[in-house]
Amino acid sequence: MAVKKLIDEIFWVGAEDWDRRLFDSLIPLPDGTSYNAYIVRGRDLTVLIDAVDPTKKDILASHLNDFPKIDLVIANHLEQDHSGLIPYVLERYPQARLLATPAAKDLIITHLHVAEDRIRTVADGERLDLGGRTIRFIHFPWVHWPETMLSYLEEDKILFSCDLFGSHLASSDLLVKDEERIYEPAKRYFAEIMMPFRKIIQKNWPVLEGLKVELIAPSHGPIYDRPAFILDAYKKWIADQPENSVLMVWVSMHGSTARMVDHLTWELAGRGIKVMPFNLAVADLGHLAMSLVEAATIIVASPTILTGLHPLVAEAVFLVNALRPKALFAGFIGSYGWKSRAFDQLKAMLDSVRFELLNPVQIKGDPRPEDLALLTRLAADIYQKHQAAGLI
Repeated sequence: MAVKKLIDEIFWVGAEDWDRRLFDSLIPLPDGTSYNAYIVRGRDLTVLIDAVDPTKKDILASHLNDFPKIDLVIANHLEQDHSGLIPYVLERYPQARLLATPAAKDLIITHLHVAEDRIRTVADGERLDLGGRTIRFIHFPWVHWPETMLSYLEEDKILFSCDLFGSHLASSDLLVKDEERIYEPAKRYFAEIMMPFRKIIQKNWPVLEGLKVELIAPSHGPIYDRPAFILDAYKKWIADQPENSVLMVWVSMHGSTARMVDHLTWELAGRGIKVMPFNLAVADLGHLAMSLVEAATIIVASPTILTGLHPLVAEAVFLVNALRPKALFAGFIGSYGWKSRAFDQLKAMLDSVRFELLNPVQIKGDPRPEDLALLTRLAADIYQKHQAAGLI
């Protein structure tokens, strides 16, 4: 793996991780990932923007052999996959100092054990003159850690956006060559990492619109040489208006809940509503997260175990609550044997979202015609809710 030239005196010195299949012991990586780091050389100063995951130390070390002098290291974000090798870089270049936001300073000291005198904090909007090139620092907190910032190279109109606009995709291409191919990894990345911070991105969007950007260089995935593609996608994903769609997460042990899901799916589809059912026994949680991005209604369907939700359903509800999607409505359907507190458990778990809860449909045993009629009524209610919200 070689150093890649982006434009004159700007280089990619990152690493591809073709075989990684899990991130943070949580997030599936069907396409691997990359850890992007960049060298920017001005007339007077050479800067390294971010580093790579510690597992790829040998690759970064080899890349840095081409750069005998680094004056400054910019830490846009302190998560280990970007910062874990910063102590190594500072040891290798003893004259270099580390630039980060004031909010990052304590994290650098406590997480990376970097000496305080090696750290210099930068203000929001502060400019760094490299000699013929100027980097402007843009504080972007909580996207997705409190210390995050972006680095904008003014003369070349390059936005080093760190995790924002990233995609977990290992690729030999430096630039995005196939926008259809990158769309799903980028949306999956947004759903799993950025969606909980949707409102914060939305609030700070005017800052991005005020920049003239010709290249977006994120910390994961290929670089966008047509920034409008990913910017337009994000505008849609962060917008408050969902689509006319229903996401259903479900599990069935003996078939009764599955029959309820099938009936509700049929009734919703017959009313022109897009339905996205996920059988949690086999579902890819990444695809589930992507479907949450634009769903207007979330239906949780679960049999009862020990008076509560099926554990796989409880896990999915925890994920929904953590990701805080833009959905407007939520409902519960399910079956039970003799007693159930599943709906009460569901309500208690959804404490970070503000969905309007629809009337639950819980039945005892196998669904009868009158039970299915309740699901038909629920489908009609969802249609009316979507219509009133301007989605139909």
